[in-house]
Amino acid sequence: MSMAALKGDTAFQARSLFRSLLRQSSQFAAYNFREYARRRTRDAFREHRAEQEEGKVKELLQKGVKELQVLKRQTVVSQFFQLDRLVVEGGKSGKQTGDRNDIIRQTTE
Repeated sequence: MSMAALKGDTAFQARSLFRSLLRQSSQFAAYNFREYARRRTRDAFREHRAEQEEGKVKELLQKGVKELQVLKRQTVVSQFFQLDRLVVEGGKSGKQTGDRNDIIRQTTE
């Protein structure tokens, strides 16, 4: 196999891993976890964008696959603990009113 074909295959694997990580990170129920996973994925790929050493690239790809497996497990767990959507996510708007400890949520829709 030629070196150009190997580099093309590695580039394809990296792009595929990047897309898989972003797709999986969008599965988090909580907005903050979702955004953190996306940001961390983009930052990690940007950090190693110029990496040329073949051994290092393969090591990074293996690390990425392990991270993808962790993300898959964590997204399943996060589905068990879904909370109300945040305002930044386009959640329901409203205000909380009440006396002492008996807070009642009132929506304005």
